[in-house]
Amino acid sequence: MFRNILSVGGLTLLSRLAGFVRDVVMAAVLGAGPVADAFLIAFRLPNHFRAIFAEGAFNAAFVPTYARLREQDGVPVARGFADEILTAMTLVHAVLLALALGFTPQFVGLLAPGLADDPERFGLAVTLTRITFPYLALISVATLVTGALNASDRFAVAAAAPILLNICMVSTLLAAALFPTAGHAAAWGVLISGVAQLFVVGLDAERHGIGLRFARPKLDPGTRQFLKALGPAIIGSAGVQIALFADTIIATFLPAGALSALYYADRINQLPIGVVGIAVGTVLLPEMSRRLAAKDDAGAAHSQARAIELATLLAIPFVAAALLVPDLTMRALFARGAFTAADAADAAATLRAYGVGLLAFVVVRAFIAPFHARGDTRTPMIASLTAVALNVALKFALMGTLAQVGLALATAVGGWINVSLLVLFAIRRGYPVGDAALGRHLAKLFVLLILVGAALVGAQALAAALLPPSLWAREEIMLLLVVIAGAAVYGGGLFVLLGRSFLAGVMGRRGPRPDSMPR
Repeated sequence: MFRNILSVGGLTLLSRLAGFVRDVVMAAVLGAGPVADAFLIAFRLPNHFRAIFAEGAFNAAFVPTYARLREQDGVPVARGFADEILTAMTLVHAVLLALALGFTPQFVGLLAPGLADDPERFGLAVTLTRITFPYLALISVATLVTGALNASDRFAVAAAAPILLNICMVSTLLAAALFPTAGHAAAWGVLISGVAQLFVVGLDAERHGIGLRFARPKLDPGTRQFLKALGPAIIGSAGVQIALFADTIIATFLPAGALSALYYADRINQLPIGVVGIAVGTVLLPEMSRRLAAKDDAGAAHSQARAIELATLLAIPFVAAALLVPDLTMRALFARGAFTAADAADAAATLRAYGVGLLAFVVVRAFIAPFHARGDTRTPMIASLTAVALNVALKFALMGTLAQVGLALATAVGGWINVSLLVLFAIRRGYPVGDAALGRHLAKLFVLLILVGAALVGAQALAAALLPPSLWAREEIMLLLVVIAGAAVYGGGLFVLLGRSFLAGVMGRRGPRPDSMPR
């Protein structure tokens, strides 16, 4: 499992680094003005639906069912099930795409009502949404193929495919002079990347004998189990997206640039969530599904405990940086071209608020996996909807005084509520939450977080005192020195506090210990 997590995490990191290059180019070309806001609305709409129907709900229902059929009935049965789902998914997305293209102004008006008083921005958002929305159908089918690959222990190409989104968008943004606006260039880059990603994962599936074909859907036991899990999974995933929709809706009523501040702060916030959290969840779900299908409950619980530890360990530097040095981070990464120092300051305050809940969002998939692996999508749905209701209420309470920073802070609080409810529900259902060593290790990891945070603050103060204000690339050099100092303390503290035995356990070099599992 550890090797697969590293593979997925490493490729996701490469994708996020490519995404950083994309965001630097976007910040320089689009800035944080009306065109940028219009594109970000057009980009968010298909991404919200993708997170609901594709990466969120679909994976939660499809991967455990596919893994169970493959483990118990063989590859041909599992592949036949996937073929049937492919046909149904294609039909559903064809209808959704037709509705979206036919009623785009209504979609944009519903989700970005604050643009109603700005006809120019509203019209541009409608035009760009019509370009980007087909990306949803393409990426949803690609997610189906990716789920089959992951359940078959094929992770690499599927994890690398999102890099194509960044490559395509950077390419079209650099050629922005050929388009009516830079927003049009970015939107066409999104659509082209959807075609490219589907082609790449489809080709990998064909090479490994997992290629899918259209087949007439049947209500066999596998399909019924999938549909039973899909409904609550959609509602649960929709709950998370409702909170993000609320961000978009509320931010359109805030001054221009609020959407951009949310976007760039969230891009940094999403780096550890994508590299660590999603990688852990991607590998842990099929791992636990296979173990539970083989009646290895102790092994499944052991895998979850090590995944929580690994996710926490890898998230520590990001959490410390988001909370303690967000201003330096934003200035060094984005304050150039059309993105001003004031824009960077707004984004930094937003990033600090996101940082409050960053660890919760990194580990949440490790707490959801035990439910999904057992075919229970209803319980995570209840936890998600409860957290979202409190999250949205808090957004409205904070937006007046804190603007977009309040939206981010409410999101962070919602993340912790979600994790807390998942732990509570798991205990009530008798599911083990880790093992006897998990609590001790998490306490030591918290100490490590404090040490890394102190190193970042100290290094920033020292670098600011030593580097002259007129130095070329001063902010970038300061950030590099801060990262080096934090990495040194992180590595040293890891071995002093936790030692080699902890690393061996997290890396899977010792087997599960059933006698250490809570009863």
